[in-house]
Amino acid sequence: MKRKPKHDGTHLTLNERKIIQAGIENGATKADIARTIGKDATTVAKEIRKHRELKPRNTFNRPVLCAKIKICPTKSCVKKCERFEEPKCSRRDKSPGACNKCRESQKCKMDKYYYNAESAEKAYRHELSDCREGVNLTTKERDAICEIIAPLLNQGQSVHQVLSAHPEIKQSQRTIYNYIDAEIFKEKGVDYFSLKEKVNRTPRKSKIKKRKEPANYDNRRYADFLRFKTEHPETPVVETDTVYNSPSGPYLQTFIFEKVPFMFGFLHERRTSESMAGSINLLQERLGNALFSKLFSLILTDRGSEFEKFSLFELDADRESRLNIFYCDPMQSSQKPHVENGHNYVRDIIPNGYPLDCLNQCDIDKMFSHINSTPRLSLGGKSPFEVFSFLYGATVPALLNISEIARDEVILKPMLIYSGKRKAQ
Repeated sequence: MKRKPKHDGTHLTLNERKIIQAGIENGATKADIARTIGKDATTVAKEIRKHRELKPRNTFNRPVLCAKIKICPTKSCVKKCERFEEPKCSRRDKSPGACNKCRESQKCKMDKYYYNAESAEKAYRHELSDCREGVNLTTKERDAICEIIAPLLNQGQSVHQVLSAHPEIKQSQRTIYNYIDAEIFKEKGVDYFSLKEKVNRTPRKSKIKKRKEPANYDNRRYADFLRFKTEHPETPVVETDTVYNSPSGPYLQTFIFEKVPFMFGFLHERRTSESMAGSINLLQERLGNALFSKLFSLILTDRGSEFEKFSLFELDADRESRLNIFYCDPMQSSQKPHVENGHNYVRDIIPNGYPLDCLNQCDIDKMFSHINSTPRLSLGGKSPFEVFSFLYGATVPALLNISEIARDEVILKPMLIYSGKRKAQ
C-alpha cells in the first residue's frame, strides 16, 4: 500500500501567503502556520526568510548595537571590536521569523524584518517568469543542432528545408529562428546573415533587453517617514536630490540639513543608485561611524531611479545598517522643501543651459562654500556655515570640503566657477 504524501508539494498561493502573514502577526510558530495551510514547516520558514523585508534600525548616535553593551567596559562603541556580539531576538530570528505587530516594536532598537504577502507574491511571480526566460537547451544540445544546421544553411537551404530533412531536431521552425536572432549559435558561425531570407528579414534593434526591477517602497514611503519622525523626534533629517542640465550628465547630487540650510554636493558622471550611494560611502569614510551616524542616520529623497536601490544606501560594505532612507510621494517635491529651496541658490550660480562637464568637484565645493556663507533672515542674520559649525563643531564643515567665505567676498553668480571656462550652451 502506497503511503499518502503528507504535503501536496505545490507552490504557495497568495491566499496561503496571507495566512502566513496573519500567523506572524498573531505570534504563531512556523509549525502552526504550516499545519494551517497544509505545507511543511521548512516551506514556511524558507518563504519568510526569503521574502521578509529589512527595515533598518535608527542608528542616530548609536552606530553599533552590541549584545554586551551593559557589561562591556567600552560604552561608546563606534565600530565592532573583538568582544562584539550580535543582539538576538527569538521572534525575529527563530519563530515566526518576522516583526509584524510585535508588541516590543516601539521600544526595540534592533533591525526589523517585516513580511508582506502582497510583496512576497509579486517577488515570487517575477522570479518565476524570470527563471523561465532564456534558452531551453543544454550546451550539448545546442552544439548538436548547430552541427546539423550550420553547413546546410551555408549551402543556401532554408530553416524549413533543414528541419524537414532532420526530424531529430525537436524545436519548431519559429524557435530556431528565435535562437538564431538571439545569436545562440553565433560561436559556431551561424547568425542572422546565415539565413536564406536575410534580405527580407529586418534584424531586431535589441535582441535582449534587461528587465527593470520594480522599485519597492514598502515601509519607506512618506507616511512611514512621518511616523518615524514622530517616534524619533531627535533624529536630524537630511534631504538629497539631483540637479543636471543635460540628460546625459554630469549630475550634481545635493544634500541639505533640515534644521540648518547647510548644503553640499557631489558631481557624478552616471545617474545610478550605485554612483549616488558611493557618496554615502565616502561620507562614512570621511566622518567616521560615530559622526556619520549623528549626521546622516535619516535621509529623505524623491523616487528618482538613482535612489531606488535603497539597500545600497541603508547598508554599509559589511551589510550592517547605517541609516534609514524614505521616499516622497510621486510628484510631491513639496515634501522635501529644504533641498528644493536650496536649489535656487545653485541655479543662481549654475543656470539652466550652463554645462556641468567643464566643472570638477573643487568647483562644486567652492560653490557650496559661498552658498553656505550667505547670511539668512531665517537664521537671524547668521549664515548656515556659522550655525552648522556651532551645532556640530567647527571641524565638521572642513570634513565636507566646505570653508567659510568672508561676507563681502561671497559671489552668487556664474562667474564664480565659470570664469575662464566654456560659456553657456
